[in-house]
Amino acid sequence: MNKKTETQLRFPANLLRPIGLFLQSRLSGLKKKKKDIEKEDPFKDTSRILDNASPDTEAAEQFGHARTSAIRQEITRKIIQTRKAMAQVKIGKYGICEDCGKMIDTDRLMIYPEATLCKSCAAKREK
Repeated sequence: MNKKTETQLRFPANLLRPIGLFLQSRLSGLKKKKKDIEKEDPFKDTSRILDNASPDTEAAEQFGHARTSAIRQEITRKIIQTRKAMAQVKIGKYGICEDCGKMIDTDRLMIYPEATLCKSCAAKREK
């Protein structure tokens, strides 16, 4: 990325303030979801280790734990991405790809507001 592109693409704080507030609200919601899903984890209660549950109950608990772990991991990933996007808002670079420095498509930002990569750079990273 050249320095000219890096210095040219910045947005005024007043333009990005509503986006920052939206992302803050989204972050609060994600944190609440994470707490709620943690409450659903059958393994959160350590006293269950001492009980002799039937195999079907044990299987249900294993499935419940796997499910809540997967959801919790996805929520944690979204929290990290949202915080990253909020940092981009603070420095005036929200909506600008952190890899190539080009504008991120507004359709992508509407669907995925915490995006910090354009579609092509995100595809490159996934490979």
